[in-house]
Amino acid sequence: MAAAPKVGFISLGCPKALVDSEGILTRLRAEGYAISPSYDGADLVVVNTCGFIESAVQESLGAIGEALAENGRVIVTGCLGAKGEVVRETHPKVLAVTGPHALEEVMTAVHEHLPKPHDPFTDLVPPQGIKLTPRHYAYLKISEGCNHRCTFCIIPSLRGDLVSRPIGEVMREAENLVKAGAKELLVISQDTSAYGVDLKYRTDFWGGRPLKARVGDLAAALGELGVWVRLHYVYPYPHVDEVIPLMAEGKVLPYIDVPFQHASRRILKLMKRPASGEDNLGRIRAWRGICPDITIRSTFIAGFPGETEDEFRELLDFLEQAELDRVGCFAYSPVQGAKANELPGALSNELREERRERLMHLQEKISARRLKRKLGKTIKVLVDEAKAGRAVGRSAADAPEIDGVVHIEDCPRLKPGDWTQVKVLRSDAHDLWGELGIRQTRLRASAASERQP
Repeated sequence: MAAAPKVGFISLGCPKALVDSEGILTRLRAEGYAISPSYDGADLVVVNTCGFIESAVQESLGAIGEALAENGRVIVTGCLGAKGEVVRETHPKVLAVTGPHALEEVMTAVHEHLPKPHDPFTDLVPPQGIKLTPRHYAYLKISEGCNHRCTFCIIPSLRGDLVSRPIGEVMREAENLVKAGAKELLVISQDTSAYGVDLKYRTDFWGGRPLKARVGDLAAALGELGVWVRLHYVYPYPHVDEVIPLMAEGKVLPYIDVPFQHASRRILKLMKRPASGEDNLGRIRAWRGICPDITIRSTFIAGFPGETEDEFRELLDFLEQAELDRVGCFAYSPVQGAKANELPGALSNELREERRERLMHLQEKISARRLKRKLGKTIKVLVDEAKAGRAVGRSAADAPEIDGVVHIEDCPRLKPGDWTQVKVLRSDAHDLWGELGIRQTRLRASAASERQP
């Protein structure tokens, strides 16, 4: 029997792009293609790109160039693919270019340049599909696209308007992921709090019972699966408040990722941010009143066009008062096609970067203070890596790749995917260090126990 044709794959960008990559890989395997881990073993290479900011564009173009140099047969997809002329002008030898969330177009291009095998063994593909994350956690994408038109962002032009998945479909995927060994589900989208708006919160069925396509109903249902559920990309709408009691009850993780972006109402209006008139400090205090252990992560933009020194100081004052746990900050990047580029008062590259550094310097002090409060406490940790008697894991307060980690000493029997209890001995602005709080090899907690952070 002829060997299966092999496809190499490079996945760049955010977790939403990673989920797109997993969908393409799942389809390739379902149709009988093999996945090659190297350029020289592949019959062609698919590159899933990012095109959000200029540094991502350059990284993607570099990856395409490398794949062409090493293999020669390359299909491009993803957000940079939506700017097809950029790819074609830089790399005219690519076989095909598609935009993001374009499974059928990618497969059509693969079929054209590498015909599929005649007898695909679909039973070789597991129900949860092909995943690029470790077995013990997985991303769960609940919608695609965005209805907002933030002036600094071009995502809607790349990924289109909001399209929510039926809640029954989302829940069935979540169940399959848990059955396959996932102990943590990371809920992602462009705007998680808008989930179901386009469906008019339509009722669907899961396990024979009706569920509405609303973020609160979805969070409650996911909380029944007995794993960590982590919410990302949540805009600060009033109805998000109904999710916080679920965190206090241990049904979903007391962790929320809210991209506030700024504190000045004038700048937020220039950004055309949704919920720009909300009292975010008041909301944060209310959330902590309901769930004192909540971890709040956010992102901000420094040096937006027209931002004055006073407005930047207003942002710094907000950080001081909000005492957010985790913060990322970007110096404003004039992304091609973004409406904000037309605004007056553009700041120099040097000033934008200087303000970003000032913000992160302040936030490091805040983060260090908040992490120091955990000294002496024993926390539940999910192990990501283990080697030579040491392990690295994450607590309820830590999302993979973007937040800090927990370093564990003298733990020779721990393995990736294990639960363990860690007594915190040391901290800095990002990470924790500790020792096993309970001597154990593999913590097989009950479903109810696993829901507790």
